[in-house]
Amino acid sequence: MALPGSLRRQPANRGLVSRCTHHHIVVFLLTFFSYSLLHASRKTFSNVKVSISSQWTPSCLNSTAPELRPYELWNSSHLFPNAEEATLFLGTLDTIFLFSYAVGLFVSGIVGDRLNLRWVLSFGMCSSALVVFFFGTLTEWLHFYNKWFYCFLWVVNGLLQSTGWPCVVAVMGNWFGKAGRGFVFGLWSACASVGNILGAFLASCVLKYGYEYAFLVTASVQFAGGIVVFFGLLTSPKEVGLPELGADEDGSAEEDANRPLMGDDDADDDDRNYSIQATDADNQPKAIGFFQACCLPGVVLYSLAYACLKLVNYSFFFWLPFYLSNNFGWKEAEADQLSIWYDVGGIIGGTIQGLISDVLQKRAPVLAVSLLFAVGSLFGYSRSPNSKPINAVIMAITGFFIGGPSNMISSAISADLGRQDLVKGSSEALATVTGIVDGTGSIGAAVGQYLVSLIQENLGWMWVFYFFILMVRNHLL
Repeated sequence: MALPGSLRRQPANRGLVSRCTHHHIVVFLLTFFSYSLLHASRKTFSNVKVSISSQWTPSCLNSTAPELRPYELWNSSHLFPNAEEATLFLGTLDTIFLFSYAVGLFVSGIVGDRLNLRWVLSFGMCSSALVVFFFGTLTEWLHFYNKWFYCFLWVVNGLLQSTGWPCVVAVMGNWFGKAGRGFVFGLWSACASVGNILGAFLASCVLKYGYEYAFLVTASVQFAGGIVVFFGLLTSPKEVGLPELGADEDGSAEEDANRPLMGDDDADDDDRNYSIQATDADNQPKAIGFFQACCLPGVVLYSLAYACLKLVNYSFFFWLPFYLSNNFGWKEAEADQLSIWYDVGGIIGGTIQGLISDVLQKRAPVLAVSLLFAVGSLFGYSRSPNSKPINAVIMAITGFFIGGPSNMISSAISADLGRQDLVKGSSEALATVTGIVDGTGSIGAAVGQYLVSLIQENLGWMWVFYFFILMVRNHLL
């Protein structure tokens, strides 16, 4: 007689504790901080938008140029006639980055399942750091300002940065099974928010010397991180002689631990007839195809839902410091530091909601409840008074209910989808599925960034928040 699902999951949870080694901790920390550094370099761009806008318009002198350089020379070579057009171009750069990032995610997921994940991740980190250095530091040092060159660099940066997320999720999926995955991945997915905090902190510390030094610092740290990843990351337990997930003696426990949590019917606990995998353990699993991954249950549904949610989440990521400075008149460095509270809320939200989803053995209800509260928090934040403490509190609450579900879909649920029974034993599906989910989300976010700049310019910030509420509501539907 089959045991109830809750009883059969207990051995898997005990096994998780007993199998946790120092290698698991090292992998957790290396993947965590590698993606944090990637996000820190992205955050730098959003944190210095006001300075860049001023530099690209004739409204003020180039503060980092030599003193002997005449104003007429700068005035004759400015990029935009006013700050409004500069702001619109900054929104265009965000869109360009996210579109190239989305395309790169689809490709990087496939590449990551076929090449060494450590090589792909290290290459992406180091190459992206060089591009960020060229974009924000070298062009300023050489006083070279060209819109098409900026666009080209940001396309390349998006493609290179896309190697990060599919690789780190796949590595984490190789090391950590379903047992406790909601909590582990919820805590681990704070890497993006920690990266935002780190990027905001580094940018605010050196911004007084010029925005080019903000790019220089984050690019240097990211490049160093890529070197560490190349020499230190273990992509799977078999590299150190440990059994892979599903290959331990307690096979039934791990099989149950890898069962998806997105379904609503526990009746499937006693039905194992839907698996299409061969039972020959000697067969080496092959990487799943792109269209095969799209046909897996839940992949398309969660991808489309994530497109709406990532649009809102990345709008806060790209535009929050600019909004605080533009709408309330706060100094750019102060706005950078205050924007950290959104990420703090996302860290707490992802961890707590992941833990609740483990306890309930369901992820979808947790997402739905959180997003219902997100609608109310967005409405409240849109009416936040000109008070930094109040703004920070409401901002953190908003991050809790938006950043938390976003982290869950992009990490724990993506790992669930990539290791469900239909691809059981094929860890080479993880990067592909993660790339599809995050790539579709990035397409939605790319469209959203340009829409945000257009709505803000023509209708004002209040309508931007109405737009966010509509996107969250679409996610619920």
